[in-house]
Amino acid sequence: MSLAFERALEAAGLGEVPVGATLVRDGVVIASAGNRTLTDKDPTAHAEVLAIRQAARLLGSERLIGCDLYVTLEPCAMCAGAISFARLRRVYFGAADPKGGAVEHGPRFFAQPTCHHAPEVYGGIRETEAAGLLRDFFAARR
Repeated sequence: MSLAFERALEAAGLGEVPVGATLVRDGVVIASAGNRTLTDKDPTAHAEVLAIRQAARLLGSERLIGCDLYVTLEPCAMCAGAISFARLRRVYFGAADPKGGAVEHGPRFFAQPTCHHAPEVYGGIRETEAAGLLRDFFAARR
């Protein structure tokens, strides 16, 4: 999770919403990214999606069996879909996102009968720190 926070801080430094994600397999980091939607001019360039893309290229497969995702914010519906299709084993996230989250809030993507694969989910990891990072970022922009 520490590396995900580093990526979130890097994203904030670029003016991006400070969200970071890291993918781990067998205790080894295989991918890590921060949000780049503004930098890449790409609405799908969320930290989770970028990390999944990196890992898929590295492993040579769209199925990331046995991989765990650490992300600083509860994934949105788009990212939850990518997590499901990638067949990630576990998702650990920091701050809950009552407005845009889709794991414990909103559509609760993994609980839907149409969800192809539901990972184990663990929320609230370093939650205070993750929420503070986002709160400080948005406060500075106002």
